[in-house]
This record gives sequence, C-alpha cells and structure tokens, in this order.
Amino acid sequence: MRLFIIEDDADIAKRIENICNSDSFICHTSESGIDAVEMVQLYDYAAIILDLMLPDMDGFEVLKRIRSIRNNTPVIILSGISMVDEKVKCFSLGADDYITKPFSKSEFLARVHAVVRRSAGHSSSVIEAGSLSIDIKGKDVKICGNPFPVTNKEYAILELLALKRGSVLPKDAFLNHMYGGIDEPEAKIIDVLICKLRKKMADASGGINFIETVWGRGYALKDFSGCGSIIEIAS
Repeated sequence: MRLFIIEDDADIAKRIENICNSDSFICHTSESGIDAVEMVQLYDYAAIILDLMLPDMDGFEVLKRIRSIRNNTPVIILSGISMVDEKVKCFSLGADDYITKPFSKSEFLARVHAVVRRSAGHSSSVIEAGSLSIDIKGKDVKICGNPFPVTNKEYAILELLALKRGSVLPKDAFLNHMYGGIDEPEAKIIDVLICKLRKKMADASGGINFIETVWGRGYALKDFSGCGSIIEIAS
C-alpha cells in the first residue's frame, strides 16, 4: 500500500518513512502543502499522514483543500499540538484520526492499519471470503483454516483484493499497490503473478479458484464457502 507523508521536518519524515517501510508500505513524501494538494490529485494513496505546521500552507488548509476536491483518502493528522480545539477543528475539516507527537511505532502502525481498513469498509483486521481468511494486521493468510504461505507480492495481491472486495481491480491498481510508481514493471507481470497464485490456492483448497477474471476490466475476489470442490472460472 502507498502512503503520502506531508511533513517538513526531514528527520521526522525519515523516521515515519522507515516505520512504514518496515511494514511493507510504500511512501511518497512532501514538505510543501501546495505540492501535496497537487500530488493527491495525481496519485491514489491508502492514507495521508499530515503535519499541521508546514512552511507554505498549514495542515488545516491542506486538509480543507483535499476535501474540497472530493478526495476521500483517509487523513491522519500527526502533530505536536495536543490542544482539544485543534483536534476538533481537524475532525470537522475531515480528518480521520489524530496522533500527537511523540508517538510509538506500534501505535502509529495500528492507527494507520485501522484507518485503511475502515476506509475500505472493514471493522476487523481479519477479512474473510468464504474459506479464505486474510489478516491485514498480522499479514497472515489461511485457506480452509490452514496457514497458507505466500510471497510478499502474492500477499500484496490478496491484500488489495480483500480490501477492495466486491470491486473489479485493473492491473494498474495492483501495480500502484505493490510498487507505488517506483520501478514499476509492465502490467503483464500481474497476469503472471495471479496465474501462479491461483494454482497455489487451488492446490491448497482442493480446486477452488478464488480470483475471478473480468474480461477487459481486471480481477476480483470471489467468495466460496466450501473446500474440496472444484469450481471453474474463466481465465
């Protein structure tokens, strides 16, 4: 998943980026509020981490402008200001959470994951699709109740499918989720990865194909309740 960090303190921005990278997030950073408003119109982010004290435009105005263009990306305020009035103002402008500096790594990541889950309509960290279970927080996958080992890229595919369950996702969505615009390969790599993942999942479930191809549009996560029965889906 890709995060956008808007923070003018280089040391703090680097610390946040390191924390996020340790949890497999991909990060974009900006120290300018004006540039940040432009970037959110160009890229899709799982969440935005926003400092209130910026050199060219304060975080309140950045948040206001992001919401004024009908961008609903979750925004987490990260600030040294702990006054209640400031927090209330942020929430009234459309913030989704507020973290006060200094902060712990564990709390920060827990808040980010919670906001991302809620924005996708999931209250729990465990997302289930029939006999498939994906723990977004623990990054664990189970099929038919059994641990299902996956590579980092395979997990990223399943994570996005789970978070966007019910939606058909184009290949570009997977590329953005997995690479965040950094050294992205050609889109056909998604077909290759999903083909291999389908085979592994079918072997683990007795033939079930959880990932449906929607011709001309992309891929979607199916919901199967049983194990051991073979269900064929066009691929």
